[in-house]
Amino acid sequence: MSRSTTDHIHGFDNRSLARMAVFAALISAFSFIRVAVGPVPITMENLAVMLAGVVLGPWLAACSVLLLLALTALGLPLLGGNGGLAVFVGPTAGYLLGFVVGAFLIGLISNSGNRLNIWKTACACLIGGMLVPYGFGIPVTALVVGQPVATAAYSALIFIPGDAIKIVVATIISSALWKAYPAAFSRHMWQR
Repeated sequence: MSRSTTDHIHGFDNRSLARMAVFAALISAFSFIRVAVGPVPITMENLAVMLAGVVLGPWLAACSVLLLLALTALGLPLLGGNGGLAVFVGPTAGYLLGFVVGAFLIGLISNSGNRLNIWKTACACLIGGMLVPYGFGIPVTALVVGQPVATAAYSALIFIPGDAIKIVVATIISSALWKAYPAAFSRHMWQR
């Protein structure tokens, strides 16, 4: 069996692991850019999740988020200076799970077809970078904080303007990357 076949069957190759690590680090770095507005801060994490989905494709993007969460669970303070298992029972826990599913969906939607499309990318970022994390995050925040889901949803409205800007930024950056490296995206070499 050739090395490439073995890598494909038994795990990720070194380039895939490196790309996952880079985006896990980017998501972590963006988590430190935060504004405290309540139990769930405004952060830049979901911008990095959007970029991971578009650039890495569904599997590698989801794995990059899972890698970050695994390292955080081990105690490394990678999420805005927080680490350990307590992160996964706090008010932001649902958003973290939503980032895994969201990254996968962004990669799936934006990389469908032969090439990236600006509207498809924006739609993917809206669904996976905003709606899915809200869908997971709002109920968990309500549960942890002990408030009705409607109250938690109302509190989450503060995130919408910033998230809309992040969708635009992610779409612009993705479009620029596609123009600079069209062969990389058209051959889906970023995907697993």
